Amino acid sequence: MTGKSRKKASIQEGDEDLPLAENPGEGDGGEVKLKAKMSLVNGITVIVGSIIGSGIFVSPTGVLLNTGSVNTALIVWLASGVFSMVGAYCYAELGCMIRKSGADYAYIMETFGPFMAFVRLWVECMIVRPCSQAIVALTFAIYVLKPFFPDCDPPDSAARLLAITCIRE
Repeated sequence: MTGKSRKKASIQEGDEDLPLAENPGEGDGGEVKLKAKMSLVNGITVIVGSIIGSGIFVSPTGVLLNTGSVNTALIVWLASGVFSMVGAYCYAELGCMIRKSGADYAYIMETFGPFMAFVRLWVECMIVRPCSQAIVALTFAIYVLKPFFPDCDPPDSAARLLAITCIRE
């Protein structure tokens, strides 16, 4: 089978617009791969979405209550932003040094080996992602229910049921 026929055979219906490697089958064991394609705008939106996420809607209240003043809260936010920026620079440096796909998994695999990479991936899939999804759903549920309870907090049971409904779909 030639490279072009292999390429056509591997494309499923609806995948015609995916960016495939230029010369599949030449020097890479005959595999058809997707090209790594991420623009600056795509990268910025991924980082902003990951860093800001839903935490921006939950944490201002806690920061303001615990600091006691608006100025101190702004200083805390500024320090947190600088800390996040340093972390983003470190992550960008890792991405430039280790040019494998897989992000955290690839970096840990390269540094600590396959067992630690597996543990990191397992923790991400079984603990971190489900907890993040639950927090986002609860935050959404509380904000949706707030207009119906203007003088008090929405009932926990109503917020939880709405969050479960959001996650289920």
